[in-house]
Amino acid sequence: MKRSISLLIFVLVLFGTSSSKPILGEESLESVFKRIKEEVDANSKAYTSLEKACASIGHRLTGSAHGKKAEEFAFKLFKEYGFRDVKYQGFQVEAWARDTVTLSVAPPKSDDFREIPVVSLALTPVEANIQGTIVDVGNGLDANFEEKKDLVKGKVVLANIGLLDAKEGTRNLHRSEKTALAIQYGAIGVIFVNTVKGQVLLTGTASVTGNLISIPAVCISLESGTEIRKWLGDQPGLLGMIEMHNVSQPIKARNVVATLKGDNRKYRQEKIIIGGHLDSWDLATGAIDNGIGSFSIIDIARTFKALGLTSKRTIEFVAFMGEEEGLLGSKAYIERAKRMGELDKIVYMVNLDMTNNVSGFNGGGRQEMMGLLKEIGDKIKSIDGDFKNQLANSAGLHSDHQSFLLEGIPASSPMGGLKKEVLDCYHANCDGFNLVNKKEMENTVKYTSMLLYGLANAPKIPAQKLDFYSTRDFFIKQNLRRELELGNEWRWGND
Repeated sequence: MKRSISLLIFVLVLFGTSSSKPILGEESLESVFKRIKEEVDANSKAYTSLEKACASIGHRLTGSAHGKKAEEFAFKLFKEYGFRDVKYQGFQVEAWARDTVTLSVAPPKSDDFREIPVVSLALTPVEANIQGTIVDVGNGLDANFEEKKDLVKGKVVLANIGLLDAKEGTRNLHRSEKTALAIQYGAIGVIFVNTVKGQVLLTGTASVTGNLISIPAVCISLESGTEIRKWLGDQPGLLGMIEMHNVSQPIKARNVVATLKGDNRKYRQEKIIIGGHLDSWDLATGAIDNGIGSFSIIDIARTFKALGLTSKRTIEFVAFMGEEEGLLGSKAYIERAKRMGELDKIVYMVNLDMTNNVSGFNGGGRQEMMGLLKEIGDKIKSIDGDFKNQLANSAGLHSDHQSFLLEGIPASSPMGGLKKEVLDCYHANCDGFNLVNKKEMENTVKYTSMLLYGLANAPKIPAQKLDFYSTRDFFIKQNLRRELELGNEWRWGND
């Protein structure tokens, strides 16, 4: 009985004593959530805005003319939806663009090279022309490289981008981390094998730092990889030759930031960031990665304005550029916050990267958040039975939230899912608007809007900013140290 009373008191303190009474100086949370549901169901523009962007802009590669158009498109939408405080946050990056690439293989001591369909990974050298024996390192994990450490130096390694025939529970590495391992062990080139059927070629950065790497890295299809492995079995010593030409030059890119200032004198200095990357790779329009995330954020902002919602805390809606080339936009955002003395004002970051059909919330490895997230989820489910109210609590890397986590700022992403046939087009030439599901995208807008309102008006954000060494302990506990080391982001020495 005491436990039930305690829980009731917690709920009453957190969300108010009655749905008919004001909460935190505003209408009841339940009433706000109902209004959000009605507004998004009736008037969401996320799907149509993304459709228009895909048709009129195409890809959104950072530093390209397309990328500039995307920045302007997002800025204009924020303005149309009623935001007065919309700004570009410019930063300079080394912009990479592909030109030409060929991959050829031949038996040893033969000039009879056979050309294989291939695509360059990003931030590979401007000029490369290498030839070497192909060494298969399987899934390209630490153990795979260590097993063949005496064979890799001076060779071209063949590695899976995903995991094939791995033990259950095996943790994969990012392609850039596998490239870093290849360089560390002395390889002169990397041939990545996509793990998706259907002759799908995948791109993405091969750099852990955002700078050009020293060796060429390319991707071939699963079918081509299977064929090369068969040849290796029949003819050990198979040669691989990679020739590539790319373009790299300093350019300026811009994050787009729309601000909803907090209306509570006590809390308005606290800031919640909801962000996702606007940029995409250039093989397709990037509708899924990350059109569904960035355009959902813009529509969440529209929803707040359409309903006249206020917030105790300041909210910044951010469309980051440069994520695909090494989290460049979010890193620039953090550096600016440090220069302006505003970093400590950021109390939480919500990241939408390929987030789809939101079904629950993730605590991002911070157990302190779970009670608040469950209460918000319970309230959502009470007014919308379609919401599944799933909960998880784990942290990951390789998206813009990483830049915030490294500063000890709590960050997470709403939970959702994409069908396999959609995920198969990740970073590939099939990532087009035809993959977008209107209802699922609107669910992301609807439930994330409710989450954001709940966070922005809660009496307290339970997870506080971690200090330098507590941040180190957090990453160790989340089993992320090795990934950060490979990405040159581990800041704590060998302790």
